[in-house]
Amino acid sequence: MKDAVRLRFVADAMLGSLARKLRILGFDTHYYREGDDNGIIRLAVDEGRVILTADEPLVSLAIRRGATAVLLSERTDFARLKALTEWAEALSIFFEKGGPRCSICNGVLTRVPKSVVAGKVPSPVASRHRIFYRCDSCGKVYWKGGHWKKLRSYERVMREAR
Repeated sequence: MKDAVRLRFVADAMLGSLARKLRILGFDTHYYREGDDNGIIRLAVDEGRVILTADEPLVSLAIRRGATAVLLSERTDFARLKALTEWAEALSIFFEKGGPRCSICNGVLTRVPKSVVAGKVPSPVASRHRIFYRCDSCGKVYWKGGHWKKLRSYERVMREAR
């Protein structure tokens, strides 16, 4: 069995949707919305993050400067996640993910009692669900809603390589 690696990512401005999905799937993913190539490379090196981008020149520059970067030129998030998994498998990297993270700010989600979210979620949601999570950083509340099945299909793509 391969050693597990808890990779941390930084997605460039072109991959915001992918960044949100990676967070939900349990991967620490910084979304680098603004700034130049030098800034994202510096962040990746300083924090030990893998750059995710569809920008070939950024990948070349990052590698020359000692950062790890993955070119994800696919058009859909599903295809990008598949390509990321294939990249990891080619390097014999076993993905170790953490618990789900906030899709907005990348904060850690903590399970909270229903009483804590009373009045913070729509009443039909509160009546249908019993498990809730709250972001430790921004306070956003999450539950397993209708989007859950679709997200599970993304998770299958990121299944742990063995």
